This record gives sequence, C-alpha cells and structure tokens, in this order.
Amino acid sequence: MFITYSIFSIALILCYLVIILIYIYYWNLVEEWDIPSSKSFQTTVTLIIAARNEADNIKDCLEAVLAQTYPTTLLEVLVVNDHSEDETTTIVNSFQEKHLHLLHLPKAKTGKKQAIQMAIEQSKGRLIVTTDADCVMKKDWLKYLVSYYEEYQPKLIAAPVSFHQENSIFELFQTLDFMGMMAVAGAGIKGKFMNLCNGANLAYERTAFEAVDGFEGIDHLASGDDMLLMQKIDAKYPAQIAYLKNRQAQTLTQPKPTIKTFLQQRIRWASKSSAYTNWQTLAILAIVWILCFSMFIDLILIPYDYLFLFWFLFKFIAKGFADFFFLGMMTLFFDRPKLMRAFIPSLFFHWWYIVVVGLLGKISKRYEWKGRKVH
Repeated sequence: MFITYSIFSIALILCYLVIILIYIYYWNLVEEWDIPSSKSFQTTVTLIIAARNEADNIKDCLEAVLAQTYPTTLLEVLVVNDHSEDETTTIVNSFQEKHLHLLHLPKAKTGKKQAIQMAIEQSKGRLIVTTDADCVMKKDWLKYLVSYYEEYQPKLIAAPVSFHQENSIFELFQTLDFMGMMAVAGAGIKGKFMNLCNGANLAYERTAFEAVDGFEGIDHLASGDDMLLMQKIDAKYPAQIAYLKNRQAQTLTQPKPTIKTFLQQRIRWASKSSAYTNWQTLAILAIVWILCFSMFIDLILIPYDYLFLFWFLFKFIAKGFADFFFLGMMTLFFDRPKLMRAFIPSLFFHWWYIVVVGLLGKISKRYEWKGRKVH
C-alpha cells in the first residue's frame, strides 16, 4: 500500500514539474508587444465598465480611462449601472466628457453578463474592450490593445491584470499568485492548450461576440463573462485568440483585504469550472488540486506513519522550488522582484487554499458577489 502511494506521490510531483516547465517554455515564446512608432489608429472602440456599488473605486477608474491617449473620436466609454445602492451613478454623472455614457440595467436584468450584453447591443465600436470599475491603468493602455489588434486581427485579446497597493503579506501573496495566473494565461494561449483570461483586461471583436450568440448557453452562471466567452469564441474561431504581453498594457486592481473576501472571489472563479470543455485545462486543474489534496492527506496520516511526513516535505519542497523559479520569472517581467520576499509565507498558504477553493467551488458553489448571494 505504501509503495503504491509512494509511486503515486512521485508521479504527481513529476506531472507538476512538467506542467510548470511547459508554462515557462510557452510564456517565453510569447513575443513582447510594443506600439509601433508613428502609429495611426482607425478602429472604433467601445470600452465597457459594468459597475455595482463601486463608489469607492469608480472615480479613479474613470479618471484613468478618460486619461487614455487613444483618439476620443474613435472611442466611446459605456458605464453600466447594475442597480447600485451607493453613490456610483452620482460619481459617474459628475464627469462631463462627451464620449462617456451611463447606462442603467432595467429591473428585470441583473449581473455582469447582462450589463455587458446590454452595452454591446447599444455600442458603436468595432472592438469591444472590458475592464472592471475597481481597475486603473496607464495612459497608453488602449493604444497597446488596439495597435495589437490592428496588426494581427485576432478575434479576442487577453491582456495582463495585476494587483497593487498591497498592505500585508497576505495581499502580497495574492499578487504573486495572480502573476502566476497571468503566465498561465499567456502560455496556455500561446501553446493552444488552455483558455484563461480576465474580464478586467479583455478585448474582442463585436462581430465575434455576435457570431457566438454572446453569453447564450453560459448565462445561467453568475461568473464567466471572460473565460467562458473566450471558450466559445475559440471554438468558433480556432487559433484566433491572442495574449498581449507587455506590462504597460496591464490593468491594476487591489487584492482582497481579508481571507473571507479572498475565498469568496476564488470560489466564484472555481464555480464555473464545470462549464470548461477543454480537456487540457481540466487535466491540469485536476493534477494541481490532487497534488495539494494529497499534501493535506499526508498531514492527517503522519500520526499513523511518520513516512507520510517525508512525503509531505518532499512535495512541499519540490513544489516550492518549481514555484520559486516560475513566480520569480513573473516578478521580473512585471518589474516587481521585491515581491519574492513574500514567497516563503506564500508557500504555506497556497496549497491549502487550492484544496479548499477546489472543494467549495465544486460542491457548494455558494458565494457573495457585489452584495448578492449566489447559489
């Protein structure tokens, strides 16, 4: 029995190391994009921001959006109010820019997908860009997205999202973890084996959205306006999904301040995994979860046989070395190498949160999002 478990443990670690090596390989194959010199733009853009109870964030977001150097003659900004109960709409209305418009979801509709769907139906732009109301970005952000689109004409572009303004080790952990996700996104898209993106920094052709009937078929899930839409577009237009690799093209948001809000966010993300159709994505998620769960089992079984302590330490250290090189690569890319100071504490948090979120995301699927309880 123990020999079988030992072989199983070694196989899990080898699989994990191979996965990390594949991510590193394909991430480094993604060419970094820069805006061509003397670039002139022709693409009309609709930037959509779905907002619910974002009074604390929407002002900074809109200031960053309205400071974009992209020609305003080609840009419309649509903020969709999802039945906010705070001062969100008052703050949006305080901006007087002509290309900024506030829309309101009717009473019969709620949620981010409904907000984006309604905005697209009323949009004029050829390229749809989405971000979140709690995000900020640098002034050339849109130029990076549109210049890449005009050069390669992909149907969908995923771009990096990161955290900033961290105030604790726990928040630094989230930034490290999220940077790893950005590498997974870029590598998966480049290698055509995984579809991962974030709606806080996403662009797609309006015609592509319409061709896949928008969110039809995935509209029963509260989440999934990004990855599940990406999955539909990729199925309709194979090999026409792209990742824009440049830290100047990232959007920035704040990490969750408490473990409760962090877990709520990650359970929301995990709850849509049942709708994934890509077997490679499902296999990778399963391997990572089983590895982390086996570490939990190791700890439980230590009182029965101290050899389980060996296997726990073996997995913990091997996973730690792989993650160190992987995340170190990403902190250098994002020009934040000091984040690695939080790496050791992050090692102790990462594996068990994967177990908890994986279980709750599959079993309970209950979380709170924007003041609403989702079941």
